[in-house]
Amino acid sequence: MSTPVHDFTTVVPKWVPYVTPVRLDAASPEQLEAMKVTPSNTKVSDYVLTLAHDPESLAVRSPLFNAIMYGTDGLSRAERELGAVGASIVNRCVYCAAVHSSRYNQLTKRTDVMETIFAGGTAAELDDHSQAIFDFAVALSTTPSQATSDHVEALRNLGLSDLEMVDLVLSAAIFGWANRLMHTLGEPVAA
Repeated sequence: MSTPVHDFTTVVPKWVPYVTPVRLDAASPEQLEAMKVTPSNTKVSDYVLTLAHDPESLAVRSPLFNAIMYGTDGLSRAERELGAVGASIVNRCVYCAAVHSSRYNQLTKRTDVMETIFAGGTAAELDDHSQAIFDFAVALSTTPSQATSDHVEALRNLGLSDLEMVDLVLSAAIFGWANRLMHTLGEPVAA
């Protein structure tokens, strides 16, 4: 029996589904298309294989996720990752927080922001730039109405454009959804 992971860390735990994932060698053509599986694929995550039970939704989810998190215009990749971490902290999604804090650290070449967030949670005290982004993502993820004009003003004061602010909304929002999927379909366990 694996031990569930409950503490935030940049070490990505293993995610174990409650639902038996689709077997790649037994997947339907629709499932393979939704997963974008090619003959060279040797490993598809258990999370994607679990989502493949509903290929119609997965076929829409993956391109949307990729457009939000890897778009080339607007908010930087690191800032999108910070928004994802803010949502994941609120939703207590240890797996997503680990994946996206680790990516943030790789992109920024610094660990202090994530260490401070993991130590302080939603009350973490960060540099002004990171604070405004994190606070907005936390407020939006807690209850959308908690994201106020003060949060928007703080983002504007950083020089964020409307597009960058929309990207932040999208990165936090998609993780509100993704975190809930992760929680209901499986759990993170020590690797």
